[in-house]
Amino acid sequence: MLATEVIFWLSVALLIYVYVGYPALMYLVARVFPRPVYTGEDFPLVTVLIAAHNEQDCIEATVRNKLTQDYPAEKLDVVVVSDGSIDATDQRVVELCKAYPSRVHLIRQEPRAGKTSALNLAMPTLKGEIVVFSDANSMYAQDAVRQLVRRFADPAIGYVTGKMVYATDGDNATGDGCSAYMRYENVLRDLESKVGSVVGVDGGIDVIRKHLYTPMRADQLPDFVQPLHVVTQGYRVVYEAGALLREPALSSGADEYRMRVRVSLRALWALWDMRHLFNIFRYGFFSIQLASHKLLRYAVFLFLIAAAVTNVVLVNEGVIYQLALAVQVAFYTLAWWGHGRSRRGIRSRIGYIPYYFMLLNLASAQAFGKFMLGKKQTVWKPRTG
Repeated sequence: MLATEVIFWLSVALLIYVYVGYPALMYLVARVFPRPVYTGEDFPLVTVLIAAHNEQDCIEATVRNKLTQDYPAEKLDVVVVSDGSIDATDQRVVELCKAYPSRVHLIRQEPRAGKTSALNLAMPTLKGEIVVFSDANSMYAQDAVRQLVRRFADPAIGYVTGKMVYATDGDNATGDGCSAYMRYENVLRDLESKVGSVVGVDGGIDVIRKHLYTPMRADQLPDFVQPLHVVTQGYRVVYEAGALLREPALSSGADEYRMRVRVSLRALWALWDMRHLFNIFRYGFFSIQLASHKLLRYAVFLFLIAAAVTNVVLVNEGVIYQLALAVQVAFYTLAWWGHGRSRRGIRSRIGYIPYYFMLLNLASAQAFGKFMLGKKQTVWKPRTG
């Protein structure tokens, strides 16, 4: 029975650490050992790189959004890589190339090979010393590029990520949960940035020094693997809250779940590929960050299972275990209730956080199963709101 109690309390402790303890640790370290980031107002050459597959409905607006940024026009150009598009994406970009012959460029990737391959293909051709990675539907705030680039005045900075905000109509649990999750992540990234480097970024609003870019395998997740390569090279990855990107949250729980499975699977492979970063003797505190923010986060479903099973076994061993089981049952009931309300298009004011929490961890569990079977994913349908 002692072993069962140890497993239960260890699982509970890890759950608390992942979501509360680690952010608290980052807060304390940031207060005691802060690492400031210096900023400046230099205007280096910037290229915005967009990988697109069948994005005819949004690609023109996205490109124009970048062309009208609060940044010197002669120092910013846009390159679109059309990844085997079969709709009017190429035509839309060609029209922009004619309107802005020195500022908009099209590269065709054929056959379709995925976003990572598209980035690999384009990078050697870019003229910007700073490269901005944008999704095909990413609409930046007017000063986003300038806010991102000013961080590179600090020579220790190699990669910068902006602030992703998921907009929701407030009528579905999936959108509400996604929005709340990103608010939590943005707070955590801000703390990590003050400590040293951010662990994990948003691929829709990222910036890298071009010479630090490392070509990746087609199955690798660029907005996870590439920042880790930058850390490996001795540079910092930081968060810029002033660079704002708004995207519509997915309203369908099924769509959100599929997206989370894909992202989780590719992240697990990234952790495996970059496992040398867990060497604390070489990478110091960043190894603890990577293990806490990513490795343990993707293992939460295991802690949940262990806590539930051992709690059932221990239920007659004291009031504390009976209360713990009641809390778990109440939480999972709320999650199921939130799921049911979401499927019927009804907003759940108290059920959306448990529901989205379980969606994330069920997706992690399925991704882990695929990872153990050696499955990988290179291409997918574009994300829609």
